[in-house]
Amino acid sequence: MKERRFLWWSELTAGEVVNWAKEVCDVAILPIGATEQHGPHAPCGVDNYNAIGLAELIAKKSGAMLLNTPMYGSHPYHHWYMPGNIPLSYETHIGLLCDIIQGAAVSGYNKFIILSAHGQVSTTLVAVHKLGLAGHFTLSLHWYDFLRDDKNALVDYMWHADEAETSMGLYLYPQYIDMSKAAKGGGTPLVDRKFIIAPGQAPRPGMMYHFEGTFARPEYKELDNGIIGDATKATREKGEKLVTAVVDHVSDLIADIMQRWPVGVKPPVK
Repeated sequence: MKERRFLWWSELTAGEVVNWAKEVCDVAILPIGATEQHGPHAPCGVDNYNAIGLAELIAKKSGAMLLNTPMYGSHPYHHWYMPGNIPLSYETHIGLLCDIIQGAAVSGYNKFIILSAHGQVSTTLVAVHKLGLAGHFTLSLHWYDFLRDDKNALVDYMWHADEAETSMGLYLYPQYIDMSKAAKGGGTPLVDRKFIIAPGQAPRPGMMYHFEGTFARPEYKELDNGIIGDATKATREKGEKLVTAVVDHVSDLIADIMQRWPVGVKPPVK
């Protein structure tokens, strides 16, 4: 295989793709995001760029193959009808994830990680279990929940277009972030926040995951600037800490998978 900076499936020949799975690593990462507004200071591709940036660094460290990112994603109900957002229906997104992974399996890939940088557990969890029934070992990770930063690198818990996402953008793609337009946003849940687990928060008794209920008013009615949280607290240094921690944790996971199930060995999910 010619020297390449990253292992993107679409940049390789079919023979290179197949041989990599046979000889080096049969783990494939599917980075997923969404097309979604991220306030006046950040582009609508933030979730895609975060997923891609993380996946490239993980692949460089672990040797996993990279499946190309579909640039649209699924959205929770309260994201719909917000200008800048292009949501896929739940059925469409579930089918998309399943089709991509089942297609990649034909080339000899036996272990899959769906790496998400956008809140779409309503579809990724269903896809994972449908794929399991079809015999495909598949893990679904949303970077902020997998990291559980719990205000380690951050001042606030992550929400949307805020300190967390903007910090990651300042580290991975600073050319697209305009901090002169960064602002503090709104968003008031329909129940007390003490009952809701924020993304990346260590949960306590009496708390529900932030997608386990219809906790939010529709964003197009609720948000003035599209931000939930405070984007002005973002820094490149915080972004580097977040990215480094996620890359290390996912790379450790891949190493464990490959130690237990070496190249060519399919985990017995069916």
